[in-house]
Amino acid sequence: MKPYTITGDVVSLAVRLTPRARKDAVGGIGDSGDGRPALAIRLAAPPVEGAANAALIVFLAHVLGVQRSAVTIGSGDKSRLKIVRLQGVDAAAVERLLASPG
Repeated sequence: MKPYTITGDVVSLAVRLTPRARKDAVGGIGDSGDGRPALAIRLAAPPVEGAANAALIVFLAHVLGVQRSAVTIGSGDKSRLKIVRLQGVDAAAVERLLASPG
């Protein structure tokens, strides 16, 4: 099972975010906590006043090669488990992200 779904030109990606990490990195696919897969992402930003969410948007936009406006947090803005909406990103780019080492 994959941690994303595609609806039209929007990819919904399940992300399990770990703030205050040593460095920003993709950690691979893990469990979301409820049995579904989620992409583990570690970020150095703290979970204070939306800093980790903003860093997540910048990080994903950078690694996927899209503008920041193409990345939004659909749900889970105050949770470690988030659904991130990627506008205009193809499945191949998401698969490359999932396959990238930490």
